[in-house]
Amino acid sequence: MPAKPTNTRPRHPAVLAIEAQRAANLQLRIADWITAFAGSMRFVYVHVVLFAVWMLFIEKNPWPTLTLVVSLEAIFLSTFVMIGQNRQASFQQAKADHDFNESEVELKTNTQLTREIHALTSELHRRLVQEDKA
Repeated sequence: MPAKPTNTRPRHPAVLAIEAQRAANLQLRIADWITAFAGSMRFVYVHVVLFAVWMLFIEKNPWPTLTLVVSLEAIFLSTFVMIGQNRQASFQQAKADHDFNESEVELKTNTQLTREIHALTSELHRRLVQEDKA
């Protein structure tokens, strides 16, 4: 699972909701761990060592078996890549929905404030005009 940020800045509500959802589901936590490990240099180093040992010390002709193993691993890793992409798409949609709702609330608030300022300005103008006539 990716490292938690160490800063204390407020985090986007969509981020918090998706993190809570993923933390509550064991399968998603496992997928996150695998994705994080497969996307690390540690994964590369482990594979370099394992493949080197396999090719140099275990099998004289490792290519058929190695090809099978690497192909199967690629199938599973591509699945985890797709899981990560789906997670990112879900996050982006949740964030976009949240941001849209927030902007709609802001727009309504700003519209109401603009109307109130207009009403106050009109009333102030009316009173000033009446004072000038008096």
